[in-house]
Amino acid sequence: MLAAADLRQPGITMTDESWQAVGMRDSGSIDVHFDRVAALPLGGSGFYVQRAGFWHGGAGVAACWFGAAGALAAALADTVRRHVGGQADPHRLAQLGAVSVALRGSAALMRETAAAIDRDPGADAMLAALSVRLSVEASATAALAAVGRALGPGPMCRDAAMARRVADLPVFMRQSHAERDQEAVGGLAAAAQEAPWTL
Repeated sequence: MLAAADLRQPGITMTDESWQAVGMRDSGSIDVHFDRVAALPLGGSGFYVQRAGFWHGGAGVAACWFGAAGALAAALADTVRRHVGGQADPHRLAQLGAVSVALRGSAALMRETAAAIDRDPGADAMLAALSVRLSVEASATAALAAVGRALGPGPMCRDAAMARRVADLPVFMRQSHAERDQEAVGGLAAAAQEAPWTL
């Protein structure tokens, strides 16, 4: 149930004491406690998740994950390019190649999903949004692993922006529900009249 409440009324307390995350430390997340507070229901049961545009926003979150993963890949590419003598380390090249392929796949799926949403904004976008989220989660996880494996701890210890990104991204990606989202995609794919992977 989605409801609106006037936060100036008695019975509402806010605290940020429970937010102990190192990643996304600056997100300003707080807990709000309601005790006998008046609220106005907005729509019926399930309105929030069933409303038009809910899944569009879900796909948009994946674009944020993708941006952070792309920045990690760019940092790895910069390191490869700066290598003294022009002889790039084969291990670093392999890690960069794997991340590049993963990110390009996610980017193509995001473009396809965005075009489908633009063509028919009122259509159910759950399957498309969950697919994008899971694809970007996988490619971003690959980027996190590749940067660590290729560059070691140095950038995470000496580069504040890199350290923040490596701490923030895994916390942010946990908005994905992992296997539960995979199960939902499987159910939707099984029920679809046309396989969603058909070219």
